[in-house]
Formats: sequence, C-alpha cells, structure tokens
Amino acid sequence: MWMLITIITFFFARWLSRKCNTPIMNPLLICIAILIPVLTYFKVPFESYYAENEWLSFALQPAVVALAYPLYEQLPQIRANWRIVTLACGVGSIMSMLTSTLIAVALKTDTSLIASLLGKSVTTPIAMEVSRNLGGEPAIAAILVLLVGLFGAILAYPIYNMLNVTHPVARGLTMGTVSHALGTATCAEKNGEDAAFSSLALVLCGVITSIVAPLFFSFALWLSA
Repeated sequence: MWMLITIITFFFARWLSRKCNTPIMNPLLICIAILIPVLTYFKVPFESYYAENEWLSFALQPAVVALAYPLYEQLPQIRANWRIVTLACGVGSIMSMLTSTLIAVALKTDTSLIASLLGKSVTTPIAMEVSRNLGGEPAIAAILVLLVGLFGAILAYPIYNMLNVTHPVARGLTMGTVSHALGTATCAEKNGEDAAFSSLALVLCGVITSIVAPLFFSFALWLSA
C-alpha cells in the first residue's frame, strides 16, 4: 500500500511542480513535505515503510545509470573539454571534503559524524559505502546527500541566472560535483548539455571521493588528536 501511496504522491508532486514552475517547488521536496506528516500521523515505522518500497529503492541504481545517456550524446564536447572536466571535478571533490573536515573538527564533531560527512556531495550508494567503510553512519550519510542534492536542485539555476552563468560546461560540472543525481536530474529537465557534464561530474567525483575520503578522515583524526 505504501509503495502505491509513494508513487501517487510523486506524480502529484511532479504535476504541482510543473504547474507552479518555481525552483522551490521541487518534486522531491513536495514528496517529503507530504509523506513525513502522513507517516508520522499513522505511526508507520521507517523500517516498515522502507520494506514496502524496496523495489523503488532498488530502481535508484539503474536510474543513476540511465543518466549516462546524455553523457553519450555529448561525447565530442566532453573530449574537447577533458582538462577542464578533470580539474573541476578534482578541485570540487577535494574542497568539499576539506571544508567538511575543517568545519567538523572546529566544532569538535564526533568522528563517526565526520565519516558520514565526507561523502555528502556524491550519489547516495557511494556516500553510504564510504561512510560505512570509515566507521560512520550510512543513514546519516544518505540524509546529508539528500539535503545537499535538494539545495542544489532548488538553488543552482536561480544562482546561474543571477550570475549570468550560461555555459553548459560550467553549469553541468558544478551541479554534478555538488548535487550529484538530484542535481543531474534537474539539469536533464533544463538542458541536455548541462545534464551530460553533470552526469560526468557525478561519476568522476564519486570515484575521486571513494579514493581520497580515507585520507581526509585520517587528516581529521590527526587534527582532532
């Protein structure tokens, strides 16, 4: 039953988002605003809700893979800009982890939370695995990924318009580096070239974060000592 309710809520949220045509009316944000009060009112445990939506959760992985289609369509552009792509993704990933580490250490955050913070700007499966391997809480990592993705999906294009950022390489790379799959899905609705570079950044940043995150976690432990 809850899977059906989730699907209906999603399509309603999509309809409402298109009707209102404003970034703040993001479909995912609308779904959260509807489902959480409903689940709380009926006292449905998260475990029960998650179990009934297992197939929807499973669909997340092929959905992320499907984002590679616009990447394939823009291969010539990507080849022409590979230096910018590599530099932007490398710097973006490192700065994301560095700022998280420094702020967390400055606030004397628990090490398990630091481990959960390091993967906040990559897609959910990677962030959860990074967190688990470093001794963090995968559930917290997933929530952080969701929040970061929502902020990017809602605020990125208004910021681009305000700063007059129009180049698809700039928009796509920043979105994919910071807001992973949610941001890439937003790009796909706006512009195919944006989505291609966002998909590429999503993949590259996931790889970079998986490799470098343990080094930043060791750096955080050293600073905390």
